[in-house]
Parts: sequence; C-alpha cells; structure tokens
Amino acid sequence: MKLRLAFIIVLTVFSANVFCQTVDVKKESSNRYHNPVFEPILADPSVIKADDGWFYAYGTQDNWGDGNPGHLVAVVRSKNLTNWTFLKDAFLTKPDWKEKGGIWAPEVVKVNGKYHLYYAYSTWGDPNPGIGLAIADSPAGPFQDHGKLLLSSEVNVPNSIDPFFIEDNGSKYLFWGSYSDAPTQGTYGVKMSDDGKSIPDLNKKIKVAAGDFEAVMIHKRGEYYYFFGSRENCCDGAKSRYNVRVGRSKNLFGPYLDKEGKDLRERGSGTVLVHRTENIAGPGHNSRLITDSNGVDWMLYHAIDVKNPTVSSGANRRFLMLDKVTWKDGWPEILNAEPSMEEHEGPFFKL
Repeated sequence: MKLRLAFIIVLTVFSANVFCQTVDVKKESSNRYHNPVFEPILADPSVIKADDGWFYAYGTQDNWGDGNPGHLVAVVRSKNLTNWTFLKDAFLTKPDWKEKGGIWAPEVVKVNGKYHLYYAYSTWGDPNPGIGLAIADSPAGPFQDHGKLLLSSEVNVPNSIDPFFIEDNGSKYLFWGSYSDAPTQGTYGVKMSDDGKSIPDLNKKIKVAAGDFEAVMIHKRGEYYYFFGSRENCCDGAKSRYNVRVGRSKNLFGPYLDKEGKDLRERGSGTVLVHRTENIAGPGHNSRLITDSNGVDWMLYHAIDVKNPTVSSGANRRFLMLDKVTWKDGWPEILNAEPSMEEHEGPFFKL
C-alpha cells in the first residue's frame, strides 16, 4: 500500500511538472507575422506602452475611405506590436486655434501622470503651420486640446510640423521641423517647461538637421543619441521615395554625424536605415524604438503598396509596418535596408 501511494505521489508531481512546462511553453509561444501589421492607413505612427500593459499607436488624420471623412488621429491597440485593433479617434472635435488644416504626426508620451499628444496643425503648402498639445487621462483619450505651442511665424522656422518630445537628464525638450529651402530651414529643438505644456523661450531653439529632413525621432543608446529622420517625398502614391536616415551624437543637440562623418545640418546627409523597394514605396516617419522582453529593438513606420497605393477617397494608403532593428558597430540596421514582407518571427513579450 505504501509503495502504491509513493508511486501515485511521484506520478502526480511528474504530471504537475509537465503541466507547468506546457504552460511555460505556451507563454513563450511564437509570434510570427508579416507586414503590414495594420491597414488601410496609420500614417506617421507614434507608439507608446501604457500603464494597462497595451501598446497604443496613433496616426495622422486621414480619410480611410470607410465613410468617415477624416479620422481625427486614429487610435489602435495591440499586446504584441503585430496584431492591432482600431479603438476610436483621439479627438472628438478638431482643435480650433487655427482656421484650417489637418491634425498630423501625433506624438504621444506620458508626462507627469498624464498622456500628452503633441501634434502638427497644417495643410499642404501651409505658409504658417503650427504645433499644439492635447492631454488625456487615458491613452485612448478622448484628448482635450490645450491649444497652440508655436506657429512657424512665431519661431522663424518654416514648415514647423512633426513634433517629437524627449525627456533627458530631468529636462523636457520638443524637436520639430520639415522640408524647406528657406534660410532658416531645418529641424530644431528647444527646452520646454517642467510640465511639458509650454516653451518658455522660443529664441533658444537649436538647429540639429537640415531642411531636407522631417519626422525627427531621437533614441538614446549607450553613450550616443541617434537622430532618425525621413527624407524625400512621403505621399506621392506608388512613386513615393520616402526613406529613413540616421546620424548620431554624444550630445542631445548634436552635432549629429552620419557614418561618413557628414553633419546632418548639411543637406544630402544621413546613413540610410530603410528605403523603398520595387513593391513597397515610401517607408518612413518611424515611431520610437520598442524593446521586447528579449532585448530586441523594433521600429514601426508607414509605407505604401506600389500595386495598391491609394484608398477609395484618394488618400495615400500608408499602412503600418514593423521591422526588427539590429545594431552593428554602434549603428542601427534593418535587414537589407528594406521593408520586410515575408513571414518571420516577431517581438516576444512575457505575459
């Protein structure tokens, strides 16, 4: 009887161990995916991991051809960066501090316990675009507008769009800028107030890149700050030649140099990270890098299918893409510098 009881106990422990191992394997199951990870459109994506454990991504105001005349910053959500679900629009109504324009290039970050959405307010060829701020308690919004931070005319930077927020050594900074041939063209940065709601002195702005860059994103890794920026045309359908280029510096405000040592404040600079292919046009305007549980970095950005470049509304079909970023000799790389379209292993996040 004792021998039989001992056998039952051993069998029970063995079964429990097998069950635990099975659960562990399930927790670490593969996350295979292929691009795009969200469609039809999520242009100029900003991505944040919120306190609820979900990733939220936000995209430029666009007409998806779905009956909504223009999503006021679409909000999508995912647990793993590869399977995204549309939730709603971040704004209930368009901000009214500018007479006309679209809400472009949302930049969402958590600041002092609130979710800040910095955005560009502009039209194509706008002589005086600007940047505003909206705030919410939840990453899904709705976001309440707090008004204008700056206009191009106030800061003497043409085409003031594409905001990027960074906190560094206890201080908050805003970077912005886009294409221009004017003497004051370029991407600039300036220190913000401690609450991230205003800019005390616009005259203290510092230029970090030339006017053939836009969509600035700065990533700190080791001793370097890495400037990611997009060049060439974003929105010319199948002909779009948008591409992401990189420079690095040991200082937040530069100078940022590419692999050849060329200063990004000079036009025609930047080391290519990802460029178009025969089938995928205009890869660019990337998000912040997201690091998974295995320490692997991932980048989200938009791109266009050459064979299906627009939606029924005529808008560029800039869908959401995801690719792994590796590091070699202190520089970021994407395989072959091309958007991936084959199925492969995606990010891993512990449950």
